[in-house]
Amino acid sequence: MGISNFWFYTIMVVVILHVIVGFAYLLYKLSPKKKDKKKHE
Repeated sequence: MGISNFWFYTIMVVVILHVIVGFAYLLYKLSPKKKDKKKHE
């Protein structure tokens, strides 16, 4: 049972980290840049 518990927590940590990194990447890409003026303020 310990092995399945280990894999459960490992997968949960990977999923949570993936969501956090993806959200941070979206915020980085959507943040207004000085040189990039494609989107109006």
